[in-house]
Amino acid sequence: MKMNQEKNDVLRAIAQPAVSTSDFDLNSNSNNSVGELTEAGVLVALVERPDGVNLILTKRAAHLSNHPGQISFPGGKCEADDADIVFTALREAKEEIGLNPEIVNVLGSLPTHDTITGFKITPTVGWIETGWYGVADPSEVSEIFEVPLVHIMTPKNFHIQTRVWKGINRSYHCVPYGPYYIWGATAYILRGLARQMGQV
Repeated sequence: MKMNQEKNDVLRAIAQPAVSTSDFDLNSNSNNSVGELTEAGVLVALVERPDGVNLILTKRAAHLSNHPGQISFPGGKCEADDADIVFTALREAKEEIGLNPEIVNVLGSLPTHDTITGFKITPTVGWIETGWYGVADPSEVSEIFEVPLVHIMTPKNFHIQTRVWKGINRSYHCVPYGPYYIWGATAYILRGLARQMGQV
């Protein structure tokens, strides 16, 4: 019953009107011109577990050219033959973590997020009811892990921090979990979901 309630809460959140976000939202005094953005799709995958609903995240392989070693959703850039951005997210999730699209109940999408590295990310929210466990493709993913949804829904877990990037102080959202430092676009998208659920 509790999981059904959480699923309904997520559905209501997705239905809420929301504004797209950007890495520049916390850095309005800096140059926010990155040229033409590349469309990308990620899967915000929520899976039912005996002790509650978890969010599936990955640690990107260290050799990747974009965001190496960072925590992210399964996903990637839209290819020319992808039917739509939802297809992109599901295709990438299958490639990266072995998630069969047939077991994903697509609930909807969250607002887009523009990154300083030149991507326009569309998050697709998917619900998984089976006892699924992933297999990482080592060419793209070094680790698959899960975060309890309740952790993301707890406002005190979100912070704003600052670091130097290309010689400029830049602020960003983060939501650490255990040994995992979840920050940047991933944390921004999760904060948006929490905000739409009325938690932040």
